[in-house]
Amino acid sequence: MTATLAPPLRIGKAAVAALGALAVATGALESVVTPTLPLLQRELGMSPAEGALLSIVLLITGALVTPIAGKLGDRHGGKRVLIRLMAVVSAGGLVSSLAPNLPVLLLGQVLQGAMVGALPLSFILVRKLLPAGESKVAIGVVSGLFVAGGMAGTLAAGPVAEGLSRHWMFALPTIAVIGGTLLVNRLFPQDPPGRPDGTGIDWPGLLLLSGTLVTLMLVLALAPDIAAQPLVLGALLLALAGFVTAWAAVERRAASPMVDLRMLARPAMWKACVLTFVTCVGTSLAVYLVPQLFAVPADAYGFGAGATEIGLFLLPGAVAAALAGPVSGIGARRLGSRAVVTAGIVLMAVALVALAAVHTEIWHLVIGKVMISLASGLCVTALVTGTAASVDQGDTGIATSLVLVTRVVGYAVGAQLGGALLTAGTPAGSDVPAESAFVTGFVIAGAVTALSLLVSRTMSKGVEE
Repeated sequence: MTATLAPPLRIGKAAVAALGALAVATGALESVVTPTLPLLQRELGMSPAEGALLSIVLLITGALVTPIAGKLGDRHGGKRVLIRLMAVVSAGGLVSSLAPNLPVLLLGQVLQGAMVGALPLSFILVRKLLPAGESKVAIGVVSGLFVAGGMAGTLAAGPVAEGLSRHWMFALPTIAVIGGTLLVNRLFPQDPPGRPDGTGIDWPGLLLLSGTLVTLMLVLALAPDIAAQPLVLGALLLALAGFVTAWAAVERRAASPMVDLRMLARPAMWKACVLTFVTCVGTSLAVYLVPQLFAVPADAYGFGAGATEIGLFLLPGAVAAALAGPVSGIGARRLGSRAVVTAGIVLMAVALVALAAVHTEIWHLVIGKVMISLASGLCVTALVTGTAASVDQGDTGIATSLVLVTRVVGYAVGAQLGGALLTAGTPAGSDVPAESAFVTGFVIAGAVTALSLLVSRTMSKGVEE
């Protein structure tokens, strides 16, 4: 008797639409802090350094969670892991919406950071449950809707925070996330788990990397007060050195490391990581400094912009960032990754130096932010593409995860450096940083970005192709 084979699982357009709705909701929830950061600093009494920490906590959590989520999704099924992950995100959104102070809000952002793992899990689902051609379209749609959600969050966060309260700007997208999660749970079948690969999750490496990043952020946050707390800062530096040493030792010995440090010995990898770090430091400094400059009172040297206006001013930069990926892909295919990276570095360095010299009109900042967002997207996309092409197919995930971690560290360092500069540049008894603090930040970012040309011009054809 011939066994009857079960038909392959398939999903319809409604299921893909539910996944798209969830992508819009998570993108909106991810983006609400940036345009409202000056408002949050004012309402919660945060220093610029504390504001910088708030702006990057979600990203750090996401970088740590994403590779773990992808591996668990491959092993246990994408839907099962996605639903549990979104439960954590929903809890984080609710904590953020109810937060009475900075520590509770930071906790909410840590939990929300799990949302970054939703995209690879969504891709696992559509690849399993759609034919190859349709799955590519669905992946593109979901990715695009996540970006669109980010734009919507950037635009709507200010009006909601000012018209209702800061609590609602977290609550509304969280409600949408919960609704999208329920739809996905209802419309998607349970996808079959994959075969065990014989390797476990690198929990020691994950914990040590978490300790490294958290300690690094604390060091940068406390740097402006070094004279008042030298012993605390010294202890944190020793702890940071200990975490880095222990993490490197664990990763070298792990059978399936979270980040394979041995790959850094390859010229293609260390050059890609250096360039990723530098471009992300420059981008992050601008991402942090520009909204702060918009919010400086008009009777000083700023524009006195509220959260709604800041969201509108930042929207063109978000559009540029969304367009940068496809443009970079086309450019890398026709001209090579090295040419695209070099063009992006030059564009970013010019924009940062120009902002240092000229920032007296709103359009100066808007155009500068657009140029920086476009340049960053060009560089990062080309570097990830070039990195994936420079390693064996079986090493693609490990190599790109190394670039991902480097990207997060660059963003974190840039934002915290910006916060430290503004904190150090704020006169005693004043809430307004000196204008020279902004100029210094833009000059440092521009100079470091320009120096990275020394690395980009040596990129080999293995990275370029």
